[in-house]
Amino acid sequence: MALISVAEAHVRLMRLFSAVGTETVPLAQSCGRVLASDLIAGRPQPPFDASAMDGYAVRRQDVETGASLLLVGTSAAGAGFDGKVGQGQAVRIFTGAPVPEGADMILIQEDATLNGKTVSVGNNRDTADYIRPAGGDFSAGARMTSPRRLNARDIALAAAMNQPVLTVMRKPVVAILPTGDELVAPGDHPRGDQIVASNNYGLAAMLQAAGAEVRLLPIAGDTLESLDQVFSLTADADVVVTLGGASVGDHDLVQASAVRNGLDLEFYRVAMRPGKPLMAGRLGSIPFIGLPGNPVSSLVCGRIFLLPALDVMLGLEGKMPRRHPAVLDGDLAANGPREHYMRALVAEDGSGWKCVPYTRQDSSLLSVLADSNALLVRPPGDTGKKNGVSVEFIWL
Repeated sequence: MALISVAEAHVRLMRLFSAVGTETVPLAQSCGRVLASDLIAGRPQPPFDASAMDGYAVRRQDVETGASLLLVGTSAAGAGFDGKVGQGQAVRIFTGAPVPEGADMILIQEDATLNGKTVSVGNNRDTADYIRPAGGDFSAGARMTSPRRLNARDIALAAAMNQPVLTVMRKPVVAILPTGDELVAPGDHPRGDQIVASNNYGLAAMLQAAGAEVRLLPIAGDTLESLDQVFSLTADADVVVTLGGASVGDHDLVQASAVRNGLDLEFYRVAMRPGKPLMAGRLGSIPFIGLPGNPVSSLVCGRIFLLPALDVMLGLEGKMPRRHPAVLDGDLAANGPREHYMRALVAEDGSGWKCVPYTRQDSSLLSVLADSNALLVRPPGDTGKKNGVSVEFIWL
């Protein structure tokens, strides 16, 4: 099967996914979730004309320099004044309190002097009205549209709209299946010919932060029997992700086991670096993605393909990561026939982004990935680059 481009792999992969169901959650637990149903405000905000300052609620026509007004009451937040402000009268008012009927401005306290029950208007007073009109923030019937990933600002608005429970997309269940006789779990005691599994934990963290429920499955050994046993644990997942065993060596048995378990292969091998042995399809009715075993390869593929797929399951657009322009700091040799995602460090230099690619790009080097904050993207066949030219990157 010939290599396909990253763009084609993205399109074909997204077609394997669809939105999962919904659930309701308390407002306090909804940050980061994807809103599935529009929110509609049942009342305006503020629900009354409110004072924007501490001072006195008065009639504008009564406020002249040196005028004296009669203090007839107080309006505080949560304890408004029930009466009406008449000619020559004033009501002590505090920020956020309802403006009494009859008043059309707030004489701020810096422009007034209180002596017993008499309010005297000072010189050079502020002429602004300092009244927040009813519905000035939003009106009854205002709508927060879905789908949207809820942030702190959205949560505050939903609370102001008096929405204690929200309908959100259910967290997609991602089953991650690491493979290889050489792997042991962190905390175990590897033999001299074994290593500690890492990419499954990195992918789990990436996906959990983006809104998934992750199931870390046991490490499958390099036998069809072991792989079949772990595949049997994936029946209720929304997507199955395997790590390793996707190449063509004698011990790379993931594809064979997946086919035995119902895999309909959509594509295998992508013209990208790192990540060429990526495969995808359907395991029965469940989307399936087979990622390379090298830690950097799997995490780069997770950034490029898995996060957009997760967005689709959450009812969002599964877009490719956005690319940003930067100035190259350093020289680069010509690129080969595959799209190259190079680990890099991007920083603001006062006039824009500066991108420094690391010299070591081996797909096993997690320490380099941990020091990176971006991936410099080089198209297939890109010519050599000199210091100071324009390049593109995506954030990690």
